[in-house]
Amino acid sequence: MGKFFSDTVESALNDIYYQMWTGRGQEVFHNLEAASAAGDGDASALLARCYCGDQYVWDGLHFPEDDDKATELLCLSVKQGSALGALICLRTGDMTPELESEMPFGSLQEAFNVVLAKAEAGEPFCQYVIGNSYFWWDFMRIQDKTPDDFPDHDSLRDYLRENITKCEDWFWKAFKNGVFYGGNNLIRYYNNGDEDIVTPQPEKAADIDRIGAEYGYPNYQLDYALDFQREKKYEEALVWLNKAFENGEMRACYSLGLNYELGRGVEKNPVRAAEYYAMGLDNNSDSPLCRNRLGSLYYDGVGVQQDYEKAYKLLKWAYDDSKSTWGLYMLAECCAYGRGTEQDYAMARSYLDELDWESKYVNYLRGYLYARGLGGPEDIAKGVAYLQKAGDLPEAKEELKNYKKTFFGGKWVRRK
Repeated sequence: MGKFFSDTVESALNDIYYQMWTGRGQEVFHNLEAASAAGDGDASALLARCYCGDQYVWDGLHFPEDDDKATELLCLSVKQGSALGALICLRTGDMTPELESEMPFGSLQEAFNVVLAKAEAGEPFCQYVIGNSYFWWDFMRIQDKTPDDFPDHDSLRDYLRENITKCEDWFWKAFKNGVFYGGNNLIRYYNNGDEDIVTPQPEKAADIDRIGAEYGYPNYQLDYALDFQREKKYEEALVWLNKAFENGEMRACYSLGLNYELGRGVEKNPVRAAEYYAMGLDNNSDSPLCRNRLGSLYYDGVGVQQDYEKAYKLLKWAYDDSKSTWGLYMLAECCAYGRGTEQDYAMARSYLDELDWESKYVNYLRGYLYARGLGGPEDIAKGVAYLQKAGDLPEAKEELKNYKKTFFGGKWVRRK
């Protein structure tokens, strides 16, 4: 038996939080399932967190997301006697009076005391849960307090401030000891304060990305790298992007690929850029961004062999899945010229109509389709206007030769 929980739960906490880069997430997930089924309430509580998405577990673990399953497991954990589950259930709003009456504790305070004792003894996840109890005001229900219990508003504010501010120390303990969410909540606490009770202290949040990166959290290493990128310090960014990537943070693939594609902080290497983008796709992290950039490389034949079919599939995938408009012009060209897909002028025009930016190439293709009545009603005047906006583009100049203004009325018509 582990020091604080069962061996299964302690192993899972290590691989899900304290050393989240071990790559054993799926293994411990299945172990938690078995332990939960065998009656381990703490396993049920932790498994519930796994089902809650990246608000509660690192998305690099690729756990399934199912809110209903999470609620079911949390309620089960309470009935199975998990004090940890009771506090988490209170935090999620699932602790109904009926469920509270079924827990094998005399009160929520008793459950809190069980978790508090483990937190004081150094258990990081319990430290985080205790911090949350103060941060989100759950302490009022735990202590069975209401505003009516205080003689005046000032007394209530003093009570709230005294309790809320306790979260800071607990979050720092959790953050330092293996739970990166402690850092997330510290950032929120410092930047926002708490109503008129706790004053914001944004200067204290400024260094948390660096601290989290140095603690070894892959997601914080990525955030710290992006801080450098925003400052255009690309060489420093690459150091931390590589650390994040090596520790399993696959969202770093996009930024690594982009830096190699554009030669930011490193020599240009479109082949390596394509490799990073492809890895980003395989791991479904920042996929729309990776799909677009890799699609454009296939479209232009840069870093990879030109392949319009692959380009079209990647760009359309990004568009269909996330409504990303970044690759719309290339999609329009694919449809207009039958590159990698069947020729479809109507779809080409539809893609162009969604664009909220212009270039000489966009204006040329718009003008070509409108003036020739391809994919929709013919509108020579509108087409010519677009072609003229394409400026010195040779194709646009050549296409304009096909149209003239009538002598009387000055109407644009096609030359015979």
